[in-house]
Amino acid sequence: MTSTVVAIDGPSGVGKSTVAQRAAARLGLTVLDTGAMYRAIGLACLRAGVDLEDEPAVMAVAEGLDIDLRPGKAGQLEVVLDGEPVGQHIRTPAVSDATSRISSYPGVRRRMVSLQRQVATRRGVVVEGRDIGTVVFPDTPHKFFLTATSLVRARRRLADLAASGHRTSLEEVLADIEARDGRDSSRQDSPLRCDDSYQVIDTSDISIEQVVDRVVRGVAAVAAPSVATP
Repeated sequence: MTSTVVAIDGPSGVGKSTVAQRAAARLGLTVLDTGAMYRAIGLACLRAGVDLEDEPAVMAVAEGLDIDLRPGKAGQLEVVLDGEPVGQHIRTPAVSDATSRISSYPGVRRRMVSLQRQVATRRGVVVEGRDIGTVVFPDTPHKFFLTATSLVRARRRLADLAASGHRTSLEEVLADIEARDGRDSSRQDSPLRCDDSYQVIDTSDISIEQVVDRVVRGVAAVAAPSVATP
């Protein structure tokens, strides 16, 4: 039986991560943490001592890796790099910086798509990102594109920053979001885009739970046999 894949795409600040977590819990699926998988490649490059500006060298490392997500403690999935659980090693500033530098390489993105598809063949997943339904899993019937006005997204981001002790202005956050939207939509490799295969959900004026309800109902409406309707 084909595993169920639920793709949730959209720009930053629309609540993709929270919706993915809650929808997965409701549907009995696993959240595929693509960010953790990218971080595993960053960690591997640091361990190998390669020049992060040397794309062929980075690709040589990435191509030889086995990366998986497996059940860990307390029911949480943990990323496994060549058989080693590395969840406690991938959140350091050094790994974050390395991941940011290598994740833009087209070859790394292609390798990540291959790894994500391998994981999805073994379990039903909910995946969030910017090109999940267009590039990674274009054939899934469960595609949702979350959106919200840039001002609403800026206010949400400002609140998150304030809660973590970072002080900035709404104008600065709004400018950053709009700049990021422009980069994501215009990049040559896997740009952010929405087509007619998606169900679009505007999150501007509804709660997270209302968004999750729409996702769950949308998946159930397709009557996928491997997903039990809550």
